[in-house]
Amino acid sequence: MENKKIKIAVVGLGYVGLPLAVLFSKKYNVTGYDQDKLRVDELNNLEDRTNEIEQIKLKEAISNNLKITNNHNSISDCNVYIITVPTPVDKNKKPDLSYLLKASEETGKHLSKGDIVIFESTVYPGCTEEDCVPILEKASSLTYNKDFYCGYSPERINPGDKKNTIEKIVKVTSGSSKFTADIVDNLYKSVINAGTHLAPSIKIAEASKAIENAQRDLNISFVNELSIIFDKMNIDTTDVLEAASTKWNFLNFRPGLVGGHCISVDPYYLTYKAETLGYQPDVILSGRQVNENMAEFVADKLINKMIEKSIEIINSKIIILGITYKENCPDTRNTKIPEVYNHIKEKGANVSIYDPYASHKEVKDEFNIDMITSLDNYDGIILAVSHSEFKKFNYNKLKRNSNSVIFDVKSYLNKKDVDARL
Repeated sequence: MENKKIKIAVVGLGYVGLPLAVLFSKKYNVTGYDQDKLRVDELNNLEDRTNEIEQIKLKEAISNNLKITNNHNSISDCNVYIITVPTPVDKNKKPDLSYLLKASEETGKHLSKGDIVIFESTVYPGCTEEDCVPILEKASSLTYNKDFYCGYSPERINPGDKKNTIEKIVKVTSGSSKFTADIVDNLYKSVINAGTHLAPSIKIAEASKAIENAQRDLNISFVNELSIIFDKMNIDTTDVLEAASTKWNFLNFRPGLVGGHCISVDPYYLTYKAETLGYQPDVILSGRQVNENMAEFVADKLINKMIEKSIEIINSKIIILGITYKENCPDTRNTKIPEVYNHIKEKGANVSIYDPYASHKEVKDEFNIDMITSLDNYDGIILAVSHSEFKKFNYNKLKRNSNSVIFDVKSYLNKKDVDARL
């Protein structure tokens, strides 16, 4: 495919799809499709609720080569389709492929001979060819690797990161044939400044994404378990990690609440596939279990610290600072902080959450929590997310009195100013 003949459709305009569509529009004609009309209207009005794309960059993209629509028929004249829809897990921690399979079906209706479908959504190894391709074939009445082709290039978006943006991160690519793999690789290489890594197969590319986040999950679970052990020893975990980090090959992971759409979800895709093959992935699952239990540990640690200082828990006032899963971004997907909130509330305390980044409507709709817009004085303060604004707070003014407890989950503040750290 020559550049002038390539017309790209990006299906799904969330945290992954929008930056990708904007990036590709610098060199190609791009149609960005999302079924959410409100999202499409916002973007066409230069409003990005994810805060991933600056208004000036979005305006420039739309003025040039990017069309944003919720009309699926608008992608029918494209020849490269990139699917970037969510792949969450259900309440039983099993892969929920409903968005992916629906996007595959709808995309398949528009396929013509010679077209390429590239998947970026995180899946288990084999999902593209075993689950998605048959749907593409049925919807298009075309034959895979004869009439149309597929690629897989796992997303590497880091929400809220304004330094390591999409074009600065090496992109793994793959294709269903040698010819297709080269096209896919060259396509991404044309816009990714950091370059690409062409994997030998689609399945290998899928597996690389799965283990990236499973590895981080396990490393975090290790230090989370250490924090539980050291808490029983009355040892400060951050002090221990700082001492251990003086060794050149020590991996300096920090304890915390593991949320987001990647680390807290992707390992379940890998474990699901392993279990279908008759293998019980004990290490990965044990790490997941540790991280799943951290919300209760954080809640209990605050409560115990307040009891140590003779603060009555019933009807006490507690503020949780932050609800997003990471700092300086509005992303609340799979955040563990509502679990902290609920655990403390069950003890009879009056709990509030304040977050200048999160959408009040989304938090209400997703977690049934009404966030507050102004702060008061509190018996217990949990710094749960290290938003830059929280560094500037005068925490003494947030205390009800000198006996109030400050629990710094992120070890973000000066140690002498807090009563407990994770």
